[in-house]
Amino acid sequence: MTENIKLSKPQIWILASRPKTLPAAFVPVIVGSSLAVQKGKLNIIASVIALVCSLLIQIGTNFTNDLYDYYKGADEHERKGPLRVLTAGLVSPGQMKFAIIFVFGLTFLLGLYLVYLRGPIILAIGVLSIIAGIAYTAGPYPLAYNGLGDVFVFLFFGVFGTIGTYFLHFGYFSLESLIASIPVGALITNILIVNNYRDIEEDKLVGKNTLAVLLGRTFSKYQYLFFLVISFVTPAVLFSTNNYKFWVFLPYVTIPIAIKLMQMLNKSKGEELNVALALTAKFSALFGLLFSIGVAL
Repeated sequence: MTENIKLSKPQIWILASRPKTLPAAFVPVIVGSSLAVQKGKLNIIASVIALVCSLLIQIGTNFTNDLYDYYKGADEHERKGPLRVLTAGLVSPGQMKFAIIFVFGLTFLLGLYLVYLRGPIILAIGVLSIIAGIAYTAGPYPLAYNGLGDVFVFLFFGVFGTIGTYFLHFGYFSLESLIASIPVGALITNILIVNNYRDIEEDKLVGKNTLAVLLGRTFSKYQYLFFLVISFVTPAVLFSTNNYKFWVFLPYVTIPIAIKLMQMLNKSKGEELNVALALTAKFSALFGLLFSIGVAL
């Protein structure tokens, strides 16, 4: 019962920000920055501001998801996932709307420094990221409700986040940064895949046509496995085609965790998948951190 929930205001907003999803914002920036470290061109201030902006975009996207999933009733059908603050009555729609405007507004203001450094391309990436974060569940054609959520996550929290950070340091894009973005996007997308795999039945009831709903559980399992495999292939590609040392294979120490995750996805059901979801998020962060260290060295 929601009336028995006793949380302070900071705890409520921390819960609303979905902290377990925040590696999605953290990893692309550290991977993109590690490429700059490897070449001796790291701009620490730019990296820190890019990280804050990325975190804010992720939080703003989560707030928007909560609001529009609430409007559509997507969190009301015997939810298996974590508590949502709007459905629980802990936050009003008006308060959430204000929080969304505040978070995205702050993101834009901080991002102006990055625009000052590198110009209109960074402005375009930032504005598109904010628009996509809103369009994920809002607007006339919400991405998450039309099978495009996975594409959005892979592109904006993987490719654009990584190559955008690289561009901040170098002023140009490179194939190298695009290759490095692949495991970032793949493993962050796996977080969404587990979430949607868990919620297939509930999403069907409210017309939320995720890829898991449209193509089924077997597809989701193979999609998850495919993203794991290409993540482990990427270090080998960088090693063989660029000037990287053997340290780039450092993420391979996480292979046992990847195997465990596939086993969990095959065996778990319902709320049991929350454990797999949490571990997938931690795995994404750990792989990204080790990958960044390996690239930088």
